[in-house]
Amino acid sequence: MLSSTSIVLFFATISCCSALLFGLIGSEQSVAVTGKLTCNGEPAAHVRVKLYEKETTLDVLLDEGTTDENGEFKLQGHKVEVSTIDPKLNIYHKCNYKGICYQKSSLTIPDNFVTEGEVPQKTFNVGIINLANKFSGDSTDCLN
Repeated sequence: MLSSTSIVLFFATISCCSALLFGLIGSEQSVAVTGKLTCNGEPAAHVRVKLYEKETTLDVLLDEGTTDENGEFKLQGHKVEVSTIDPKLNIYHKCNYKGICYQKSSLTIPDNFVTEGEVPQKTFNVGIINLANKFSGDSTDCLN
């Protein structure tokens, strides 16, 4: 027979787990990133860029877009999380690449650019990135 304490503890555990799963516990955090992409010294126009929050299983998409005619972009997003979000920028390009898929470069955004609230208070500027360079961790992506 279950005691009333066991029943209360059971429902408290279920409530906490549900709150974690549905974002009721934690804080709203936001991040923004901007930069300019080039390929061999020319603006890299129409390059796909995506802002993710890294997770242990499947990354969560926060925002996505493409570079403008000057190779410039700005992305921002927000998420409720118990711990500090771990954002990254993925860049999908064909600079000096002839394959059917895309080259993917990822950059981690520093924690000090994550701010409280739905609207970012800071913007991480990656500067000018020449996609003709090779970066550690580059990979090929056919599903972006």
